[in-house]
Amino acid sequence: MRAAPIAFLQTSSPGYLTRQENIAVAGVDDLLIRSLLDKHQFHDPLDEALNLGISSATWPLFGLLWPSGMRLAERMAHRPVTGERILEIGCGLGLASLVAHRRGAQVTASDCHPLARAFLDENSRLNGLSPMPYRHGLWGTAAARDDGQPVLTQAQDAPLSGLFDLIVGSDILYERDDAGTLAQFINEHAALSSEIWVIDPNRGNRAAFHKHMALLGFAMHEQVLDQAAHQGVEAYKGRMLTYKRHCDG
Repeated sequence: MRAAPIAFLQTSSPGYLTRQENIAVAGVDDLLIRSLLDKHQFHDPLDEALNLGISSATWPLFGLLWPSGMRLAERMAHRPVTGERILEIGCGLGLASLVAHRRGAQVTASDCHPLARAFLDENSRLNGLSPMPYRHGLWGTAAARDDGQPVLTQAQDAPLSGLFDLIVGSDILYERDDAGTLAQFINEHAALSSEIWVIDPNRGNRAAFHKHMALLGFAMHEQVLDQAAHQGVEAYKGRMLTYKRHCDG
């Protein structure tokens, strides 16, 4: 996967810088993606992110393109397009969702970041696509806050609901989760017969996630995705985790 030369822009909203670049995903045409300039950007004047438990250090992470997200996009580029309902959780810029959406798949993107929808809508517009369904989706420590403070969402971002046949996510095992909140979140939105894809850059929380998914009736398969650097593409180490659950009758 390669990126074309970058054009730097400043957003109409003060407080952070963005850039646009052509992103090549094997199997589909390049996508023009607007992202944050770098991981040092931060702008939360109304404390929207803070109310969701998003610190200034983690605020920019949604708006960057990550190696695992690019590998998930490659997988979605080769997924046969059927009538299945697809959900991307922790979508960030939603590259995988954009690939699926442009191919005609029935996909919903979700994230908890206050700006994720705006970036997703803008990237859809840049690529001549209609806006795709977006929902607010939150799990983990922020969703389980017990300090009496409300977990707030933007009024325009409806909460995630419904069941999906394929749920995908990249680099979502980033925090220790002994209680299995991520697995429970996935289970709440997975159809009785469903498939889950997780691209994990060896974060170290994989074993616990396996256990929680098994308790929910999902069988697991791992595929090593390690790749040496070549032709300007950086080396990558990670795994494709596939979970399947079937309901007879």
